[in-house]
Amino acid sequence: MHWRALEENEVNASLNVLVVEDESLVAMYIEDILDELGHNAVAVVGRMESALVQAEHADIDIAILDINLHGARTFPIAEKLAARGVPFVFATGYGAAGLEEAWADRPVLQKPFQLEEMRAAIATALR
Repeated sequence: MHWRALEENEVNASLNVLVVEDESLVAMYIEDILDELGHNAVAVVGRMESALVQAEHADIDIAILDINLHGARTFPIAEKLAARGVPFVFATGYGAAGLEEAWADRPVLQKPFQLEEMRAAIATALR
């Protein structure tokens, strides 16, 4: 599905998700949650270069971005997604305090998070 405004009943549709996370256990946890929610983690990347390529070219509906990727901020990835109109959720152990002001309106998942928090963050990002 290409990004467009979703109807209320489509928020629960199966989504293709880009996961940007450098901790393998956290990435697997996110994949498990997405699977439980009926979504597909079509790409799971932990390196900035790969994430930038995926953000620009992957056929995705939404992305989950760890803010800190091996010590580098993922805001350039967010910029590529925003330019394509792809919604995304930031995931971080720092909460909203870790965001730059330009991204303060984006949903943030505070690590550690649970399934329902992921569901709510995805729904918020899609609206």
